[in-house]
Amino acid sequence: MVLMERTTRQRQPKNVQPMSTSGSRVILGFWRIAQWGMSAEQVAGLISACLDLGINTFDVADIYCDYQCESMLGAALQTNSSLKSRIKLISKCGIALVSPARPTHRVKHYNTSREHIVASVDNSLTSLGVERLDLLLIHRPDPLMNADEIADAFGELKQAGKVEGFGVSNFLPHQLELLQSRLDMPLRANQIEISLLRLNSLFDGTLDQCQRLRVTPQAWSPLAGGALSNQHEETHLSRTLSRLANELGVTREQLAIAWLLRHPAGIRPVLGSGKLTHIRELVEAQNIQLDRQVWYELLEAAMGQPVP
Repeated sequence: MVLMERTTRQRQPKNVQPMSTSGSRVILGFWRIAQWGMSAEQVAGLISACLDLGINTFDVADIYCDYQCESMLGAALQTNSSLKSRIKLISKCGIALVSPARPTHRVKHYNTSREHIVASVDNSLTSLGVERLDLLLIHRPDPLMNADEIADAFGELKQAGKVEGFGVSNFLPHQLELLQSRLDMPLRANQIEISLLRLNSLFDGTLDQCQRLRVTPQAWSPLAGGALSNQHEETHLSRTLSRLANELGVTREQLAIAWLLRHPAGIRPVLGSGKLTHIRELVEAQNIQLDRQVWYELLEAAMGQPVP
């Protein structure tokens, strides 16, 4: 009996938490907000319409739009302050770009020091015009990352009520494992590039780790920067995507999103469109129930060969 109990306990991974259900399954990203050509009022209207569609989670980063993205979103929220209590905000820090907005930066680099993380969050809160981020992500793995410093910064920001939860972006399993080993709270997300044209995370242990630790994978560029929208590309994947989409009565993009949603790790696609009709179309992918063989047919087409 004692042996059985010990074995059962050993099966429980450390730092396990239930997958977050507070944010929407589909996330809207503002990476290209400067290209949308929308006024602050129009952006606020888009956010309101997204809430009606069930999207309540919105993604930014300090560096987006040459350090202007957060201010642009903040200006939109200022036109309708009631939105602030209805949405969940994700931001990122840790990349330092050479930019007129940051004149002290001589070379593009990463900075995950405690001072930089805390200062970045203060800047983000000011730019967004909010008191708290729902989720802060370290944007890229930093070869000079001091996991203890990041843990100190996270603890300080949590204690101050400036950030609710923390995660990473573009981290490989061993990098996430290192940071998690220094934290007394579970990392909530790993935002990585996942699409039918970017399959690494299926096989490098990233999505396996997400399942094991119940870390939510967020998929940036889920449509491969629009490449999966190109119906005229003469590749096996493109032809397969078109054929299956026609058979299922859906669009190619809906099928590509549904393929991600089918994964048991609970992938949350980050959409990059500012067009409401396009967003509405992609949100409907949540209603597509993909057969296992259809999922593998797409994987086979994406890999260019059958599974072993």
